[in-house]
Amino acid sequence: MRHVKAVVFWIALAFTIVIPLCVAAQSPLLAWRDPIYIVAGFAGVTAMALLLIQPLLAGGYLPGLSTWRAREAHRVTGGILVGAVVIHIAGLWLTSPPDVVDALLFVSPTPFSDWGVIAMWAIFAAAFLAVLRKRMRPNRWRIGHTACVAIAVTTSVAHAMLVEGTMGLVSKSILCVLVLGAAAKVIADRRAWQRRTRWTR
Repeated sequence: MRHVKAVVFWIALAFTIVIPLCVAAQSPLLAWRDPIYIVAGFAGVTAMALLLIQPLLAGGYLPGLSTWRAREAHRVTGGILVGAVVIHIAGLWLTSPPDVVDALLFVSPTPFSDWGVIAMWAIFAAAFLAVLRKRMRPNRWRIGHTACVAIAVTTSVAHAMLVEGTMGLVSKSILCVLVLGAAAKVIADRRAWQRRTRWTR
């Protein structure tokens, strides 16, 4: 029974990630778009999918993965997430530099741009803290990293929901709800705000 539940879980997770990508691939908004813009868009969709996987790895919720493997995968996936965000921003910069500059300066007329920039910096900050983990006090690190992740998740969801892009509304909404739910669960379970006398890696 446990094996069956694990298989069902992995299938459901795969569908949750693949369906938004397939919907985006079939979007009429891709017509006449430059390849760079298309790559940037898919990088953004990929980043949202990775935001679902990251808390599942951090909380050890993925069946079949040991704690050590889940943590190692969490680090690797975090690096891929940062790379996807960089590709997303770089692609948008190459296709429309003025829009990216306006977004970075928070003067863009589109509200989703502000949320996207905040999400970008929060993801970068979470990754930076991950690099500094061994140099920081455990309790401070957990609080700081958790805060950055919480900001990154909520602002990424706001950004995705406000963008009228290639992701279908239904698939996008389901993915965003799952991202919020997974992040909320791992934050609640791990209770980063509680002081601990022992640091487990």
